[in-house]
Parts: sequence; C-alpha cells; structure tokens
Amino acid sequence: MKVGIVYAGVGGQGVLTASSIVGKAALLSGLNVVMSEVHGMAQRGGIVVTEMKIGREVKSPLLGSGEADIVVGFEPVEVYRILHKAHPGSYVVVNTEPIIPTTVSIQGERYPEVKEILEKMKDLKVISLEATELARQAGGAIATNMVMLGALAKIPAFPIKKETLIEALKSTINPRYHEINLKAFELGYNASSL
Repeated sequence: MKVGIVYAGVGGQGVLTASSIVGKAALLSGLNVVMSEVHGMAQRGGIVVTEMKIGREVKSPLLGSGEADIVVGFEPVEVYRILHKAHPGSYVVVNTEPIIPTTVSIQGERYPEVKEILEKMKDLKVISLEATELARQAGGAIATNMVMLGALAKIPAFPIKKETLIEALKSTINPRYHEINLKAFELGYNASSL
C-alpha cells in the first residue's frame, strides 16, 4: 500500500503545519513517510506545496502527473494549478474560499469563479467545503488547516486513523490552542460529504 498526497495553498494557511501533522501521524501508525516542501514567499501569501508518500516502502516524495491519490487544496486556484498530479480515482478536498493575490488585482486580471474551478474537477471525488468559515465558527480562521485535516481523515483512501491524526495534532500544536483546533478538526470531519 502506498498513498500519494499533495497539499497546496498560500503562505499563512498552515499548509506546512497540516502536512507535518500527517507525517507525524503516519510515523505513529508505523508507516513510512517521505515528504517534500516547495514554497516561495510563503509568509507573503506565496504558493506553498507539499508532496508526500505514505506506505511500507516509499522512497522519493515527489509525485509525477497522475500520481496523487489525494489532493488537499487550501485555496481553489492553487488546487487547480496542481490538478495534473491527480488521476481519475483521486480524492480532492478543496476549501472554497479564495485568497485573491494582489498581483491579480494590480494587473487587472480576473480571478475565476470557484464554480468554474470546481467544474474542472468533475471527474474526481471532490469534497468541497467552506473550510475558512468553519474555522471561524471554531474560533478563528487560523484553524482552517485543521478543518482540512478533519475532512482528510474521512477519506477512505487515507491510511491513518482519525484518532492517530488527533494524537499527532495534539503533540504538534501548543496545548493552549487545542480547543479551537480540535473543534475545527471535528467541524471539517463532520462537513465532509463522504
């Protein structure tokens, strides 16, 4: 068994924290995990992508076209940019709240409608959710990444038990933020359409 996961978003959304929690949970589950981070200007809203393979025998973390079994998209356009990594049976978890880059507004370009982006994913197993809004309900938009992890935990192809993911979350996040993050995780898990 080997599962390829790619995470994509923009700086400040907690993409790296979320992927680190999954990596830790994989190790707690006795699985091998390799991951690679690609980010530029992450603290200024730049693109952040993490690729990961989980399984018994995994070597390179990099995923070629059609090799991602799961795509976790923290921002709609960033998901669209990496859809070539998915294959027809892939699951896609996508936050439907866009973060429009300043370069788009400055250059007068048009950010696509989210429904246009979702239409491009019609052949995939898509879980679309208003993750940022759910995080606000949990206590703050900063917990959007935990909403996404909750939705990820519900995917049948995801090889890690929900309880192990929560254990990794608790050991990674400062205890004074456990309440908001655990609430956000549960909201994401319950909002998943699977």
